[in-house]
Amino acid sequence: MATKIRRIGILTAGGDSPGLNAAIRGVGKAALGYYGWEIVGFRDGFRGLVENRRINLDRAALSGILTIGGTILGTSRDKPHRMVMNGETKDMTGVIRDNLTKWGIDCVVCLGGGGTAKNALRLHRAGIRVITLPKTIDNDVAMTDATFGYATALDIATEAIDRLHSTAHSHHRIIVAEIMGHRAGWLTLGAGLAGGADVILIPEIPYDVKKIADAIRQRSKRGSNFSIVAVAEGAMSCDDARLYDSAEKELERAKTLNDKIEAKRAIAALDARHQGNTMRLAGQLEELTHLESRVTILGYVQRGGTPCAADRILATRLGTACADLINKGEFGVMLAARGDDTAPVPLEKVAGKRKSVPRDHSWIETARRLETCLGD
Repeated sequence: MATKIRRIGILTAGGDSPGLNAAIRGVGKAALGYYGWEIVGFRDGFRGLVENRRINLDRAALSGILTIGGTILGTSRDKPHRMVMNGETKDMTGVIRDNLTKWGIDCVVCLGGGGTAKNALRLHRAGIRVITLPKTIDNDVAMTDATFGYATALDIATEAIDRLHSTAHSHHRIIVAEIMGHRAGWLTLGAGLAGGADVILIPEIPYDVKKIADAIRQRSKRGSNFSIVAVAEGAMSCDDARLYDSAEKELERAKTLNDKIEAKRAIAALDARHQGNTMRLAGQLEELTHLESRVTILGYVQRGGTPCAADRILATRLGTACADLINKGEFGVMLAARGDDTAPVPLEKVAGKRKSVPRDHSWIETARRLETCLGD
C-alpha cells in the first residue's frame, strides 16, 4: 500500500565515491518533478540528522551536479548509536527520530556502503523509514551486482597500470602498484586484468612471496625484463593471513570482556603491522629477483574526479528507482542493481555482509589462463 509522502531526506555517508552527486540528482529530480515531493539534503552524513545541518534541494541545487565528483552534501563516518557529542560518545538514534518527526521528513535515503547499511538498519529498527543505495569503489556491498563508484575507480586504476608499463619496460624494473581494497579484491583484480598486470594480489588469496619471485624470474628467462605487480592494500602473505585467522577465531571464542579486549588488541596490532606491507613486498621481491623494484600507491586519486558514464547511469537509475520505491511505501531495504533492473533487498540481508571475490570466480579463472601469478 502506497504511503503518503510529502518530504524526503537524503544523506551521503562513509567514504566519498564517484557517482554520489548523480544519485542525489536522480533521487531529487524524480522526487521533485515526477512525484511532487520536497527533498532535503543533510550535510556530513548522519551527523546532519542530529545537528540540523540541512539544505533544501530544489531544482537549482540539483542543476549541474551530474558530472561533479565527491558529494555536494559532504560525508562522515559518524554512527548514530555511537556519535561523539561534546567529547562524549552517545546514542543519538532517538534524537534523530524526534528530529525527523519535527521537520516532517517522511523517509531518509542513505547513500553508502556496508557501514551505512548497518547504521540504516539500526534506524529502521528504531522506527525510522530508510532506504539505502549501494556506493563504494570496492564493489563489496552484499546482495547487489554493482555499486556506483566502482566503474570510475576501475578506469582510473587501469589507466595507472597502463602508464606504469612504459616506465617498467624502459628501466627493466618491477613496478608494484598498490590499489585500494582492504577486504575485497574486486578493484585490484579488475584493474590487473584490464591493465595486463603480470602479478595480481588480492585479500581473498594469501600470497607466497617466493612464488611471486619465481614467476617474475620465469618472465625474465622468457625475455620479459619487467613485471607489473597489482596489489590490493589488504593483500597479505600466507603467514600473516594465518595470524589474522587465529586472532579472529580468538575473538569469536572470547567469553569475557577482558578476553574480547585482548583479542581486539591482537587484531589492532596486526593491522598496525600491516601498514607499509606493499613497501616490504617490493623490497622482498627486489632481494629475491635482483631486479630493481619501485612502488606506486594510487591512494585517494582512485576516489576522486568526474564519474564515468557507467557510474552516472547506474547512480541515476538507482536514484530514480528509489523514488518509485518510496512511493510504494517500501522501506528498510537497500535498492540493489540486478542487471539492467533493480530490486529491493531487506537491510538485514545486507548489513554485516561483504561481497568478496570467490576463489572460483570467472575473473580468477581468466587470470590463471593468462598465466597471471596470483601469489598462490
